[in-house]
Amino acid sequence: MSEPRVLRTQEDGVLLLVLNRPARKNAFDEPQWDAFAGALREAKADDGVAVAVVTGAGGAFSAGVDLAAFGGGAPARSDGFRSGYHNAMDALLAYDKPLVAAATGAAVGFGATFLFHCDVIYVGAGLRMRLPFVRLGLVPEGGSSYLLPAMIGTRRAAELFYTAEWIDAARALECGIATRVFPDEELVPAALAKAREIAQHPVSALRETKRALRVAHEAGLRAALAAEDAGMERLAGSPENVEAVRAFLEKRAPDFRALRRRDG
Repeated sequence: MSEPRVLRTQEDGVLLLVLNRPARKNAFDEPQWDAFAGALREAKADDGVAVAVVTGAGGAFSAGVDLAAFGGGAPARSDGFRSGYHNAMDALLAYDKPLVAAATGAAVGFGATFLFHCDVIYVGAGLRMRLPFVRLGLVPEGGSSYLLPAMIGTRRAAELFYTAEWIDAARALECGIATRVFPDEELVPAALAKAREIAQHPVSALRETKRALRVAHEAGLRAALAAEDAGMERLAGSPENVEAVRAFLEKRAPDFRALRRRDG
């Protein structure tokens, strides 16, 4: 029997969700998206959960989309969602209680953009975050094209998106992504301690506070998600995207120069 894709531990109103695919640095394939969506929906419906904390197993948060499975074609779905990603995003947007992140190691792609949906973002000193979308010949996802500029400012966000450079814990804190930085071994205990502090308060008050914090951003986030989906449809499977994924699987840098010459 295979291990659960998301591990769950609940105590004193705090639910700890652990992304559990450590051999792939907790990268998301269709089963992982769906398991994560299910965990969020169950947490929302459970009156015993006041706060959810999300972390990753094996020393990484998440390497984002599993590129080894990317473009391989997913089975037809009967739940009305276009993909596991859209299922997870629907559950994430509907989640109406405080969400605390405890991220260290790899936080790449959705492993980074998920963090922008969290109310509190604690990171470990070993954090290695990246927004690799342009390097993959793609556009940002997860509503990050709205959420990151809202969080840290348009110009800082543009630099991170356009360069696809690595972001360490110190820079994540300095630019306003991270709430606090902890030594890796203290990260999850610190996040759980803060979650227990939050969970002392009425869930109804926490929900209404989160709703108030979100309302001004709702339209912008929805518009960004629609624009990102449209851009992804145009670019997924393009020559640049194919070269980028092939380069990743072959463990080399992508070479877009020949494609540019061809375009010229």
